[in-house]
Amino acid sequence: MANIRASLGLCQKGAQHTVQTSLRNGGLREEPLHDIVINGHPNFIPYALLALKNAWKDLFTIDVKIFKHSTVPDIGKEASEFEKKLAQVKVDPSKPKVNVSLIWKNCEHTEMISSPTMYVPIYGEVNIIRYLGRVGPEAYRYENSPNCNEIDAVLDICYQLLRCNTSKSRAAMLRALNLRLGKQKYFGGDEISVADIGVHSSLKRLPAITPKDLTPTLTEWRKRVQLVTQL
Repeated sequence: MANIRASLGLCQKGAQHTVQTSLRNGGLREEPLHDIVINGHPNFIPYALLALKNAWKDLFTIDVKIFKHSTVPDIGKEASEFEKKLAQVKVDPSKPKVNVSLIWKNCEHTEMISSPTMYVPIYGEVNIIRYLGRVGPEAYRYENSPNCNEIDAVLDICYQLLRCNTSKSRAAMLRALNLRLGKQKYFGGDEISVADIGVHSSLKRLPAITPKDLTPTLTEWRKRVQLVTQL
């Protein structure tokens, strides 16, 4: 995880970061913000796009255009429903925005490409959330937040959760999330952050995790996040 965070230019304890400087995310410059391409398999829907689009609608616009690669003849019911919900969130031309091309294709990992000159992908929905959290609205840019390391730790757990193959390992990750949440309103404090988006999207992507698998604390947290993300 430390290597992944480092490759994205993410904060470590004591690190300093200024958004206005020319920084690198796995070799991708933040300035200027280029349009991005996300390749995703319809069986592994990047729900975070919809969650962020809803959460940021009054602050920042994620304008998503969707395409289908020839390797995917049929995207299925869930991906079609996801497309409809994305389209229902209006694009506000007065707000700062990033253009996203989502391409359904038969790929092993969800990947994002942001460089217009070289193919330098960022793999995994969690790391895409990290990237968007660095270039999205100021309120969600967490690299200078006192909770920076905590937010990264929660996103690390999401990364592991999505790779769990057994109910026992998933239960361990849920316990870790419950411990991190504690008595807070959201992961990281009183305000929703990209950590909450990451956890919420990860749970949505894992139908093997049912409501009865969540603690009362996580259940109440999930209700609060659903109100913001409409997911």
